[in-house]
Amino acid sequence: MNTVAHPPHPINEPPQTYAPNSPERASLRDALDDLKAQHIEIPAFIGGEAVTTDRTFSVRAPHEHTRELATAYFCGADEVEQAIASALEARKTWSQMDWQDRAGIFLKAAELVSGPYRDTINAATMLGQSKNAYQSDIEAACELCDFLRFNAHFLEQLYMEQPFSPDGQWNRMEYRPLEGFVFAVTPFNFTAIQCNLPTAPALMGNVALWKPSPRSIYSAYFVYKILEEAGLPPGVINMLPGAGADVGDPVLASPHLAGLHFTGSQATFNHLWKSIGENLDTYRSYPRIVGETGGKDFIVAHPTADMEAVRTAIVRGAFEYQGQKCSAASRVYLPASRWPEIKDDLAAIVDAIKVGPVEDFTNYVNAVIDERAYDEITAYIEDAKADPGVTVLAGGTHSKDEGYFVDPTVLVVDDPKHVTMREEIFGPVVSIYIYEDAEFEDTLTLVDETSPYALTGSIFSQDRDVIAHVTKRLENAAGNFYINDKPTGSVVGQQPFGGLRKSGTNDKAGSIFNLTRWVSPRAIKETFVPATSYEYPHHQPDKATNGVSRTERATPEGRA
Repeated sequence: MNTVAHPPHPINEPPQTYAPNSPERASLRDALDDLKAQHIEIPAFIGGEAVTTDRTFSVRAPHEHTRELATAYFCGADEVEQAIASALEARKTWSQMDWQDRAGIFLKAAELVSGPYRDTINAATMLGQSKNAYQSDIEAACELCDFLRFNAHFLEQLYMEQPFSPDGQWNRMEYRPLEGFVFAVTPFNFTAIQCNLPTAPALMGNVALWKPSPRSIYSAYFVYKILEEAGLPPGVINMLPGAGADVGDPVLASPHLAGLHFTGSQATFNHLWKSIGENLDTYRSYPRIVGETGGKDFIVAHPTADMEAVRTAIVRGAFEYQGQKCSAASRVYLPASRWPEIKDDLAAIVDAIKVGPVEDFTNYVNAVIDERAYDEITAYIEDAKADPGVTVLAGGTHSKDEGYFVDPTVLVVDDPKHVTMREEIFGPVVSIYIYEDAEFEDTLTLVDETSPYALTGSIFSQDRDVIAHVTKRLENAAGNFYINDKPTGSVVGQQPFGGLRKSGTNDKAGSIFNLTRWVSPRAIKETFVPATSYEYPHHQPDKATNGVSRTERATPEGRA
């Protein structure tokens, strides 16, 4: 292609408000009704073909578990083998396609999401993952578009990164796709992440096997169909619904595994990494491992903090999408001198939060994802209620009669290392520890050492010296750090996302850093006028002096 193309400059997709009587609210309600009136089948997609099996899974709405939305077909070793063959065949042409054409497919997908399919992808996320209208729009539509658009921009930046060429040479860097396929394992909680994990490597010329979470397979189906409509060639991304080991084990056994792109639990990531290590002798190359696992994310308020802002950050950070965000605020450290200012208001606000189905737009909190999550979350709550060292300030109630509803819960703990301050609960539960003002430095040590995770966190203070000190003191406690804001809501192109310690490999989704993991650079040196003699000046004899060379004078004969 005789051109140097530049993708459109990316701009973050603006969210819609879904305010009362707004056109977007009415349109989204129509989409919800349309999807609820259907029952769809969700096959595997291998080489662009729909593949069904004899293993099925009932997809149900978490907030109305009697409503079956779809039937999904689960894969095993046979389907994995077919998908690997399909991916490797597709790689032959996909890896050689001009990058502008690859980017054009994903940029078109972004336009489809932001335009004609916005209501569909949002409605599917609402019904399948029990996420309210606004929370769905900011990620299933906006963040998904941002990933696709900004990644194309980052790709251009990466390809433009070229080495220095001295006179007579042309040095260049070729950013090859990995040799093999990438295994993308995606979580239930973000439709946008479901899209990004297989498409970011694919944009760079790789092929992928994508295993979406069974808990969010409903929206994953619509993501795949949008990519297909955008022109994604068959076999570039193969979607394999299924249970973890049924898909994962045969994938990890393949010598063609070139990379793992993962978001999910720490236990699953540890298992996958260990399995890859045990199979190292099998692989043609060392697989790239990129993962984000979770967090025990914190809010620290200094005595100089604006406590109204702290209260708002607690409510939004802990309870948006039922706390089912890796970045959700789940442990809070408040100064004793300021606690009385917000204690009663915080309790009143949380108890007043409406909980219910997503179709009622006035509900702030909806259902947790399924019965397994419900049982795990409520076990923490019931144990806390029985603990004399814990006060339930708000919430503490729950029901799974019609849907998996857990009321937003605020716990005040006497022990800063109580289990709810240490372990990721992944639900609408936040624990607060009240520290003595004079013990602020010791409290920062608690923040840094209590949890094995280091994903997100925030400091609230009106004192700049305090902000600077805490930012430095907690530099390893969070990969995404917030000042006077809740520790959630990173935006592609603004706050690259990822954590360290047990939160993952910190490869920053939504940035150029992530894309570098999906290429294998090749340095190419071209010399325009090559050397024609093997000799170098350093091993030539010195020039003669008075007719006699220095070499001759150095010999006994020369001295004579």
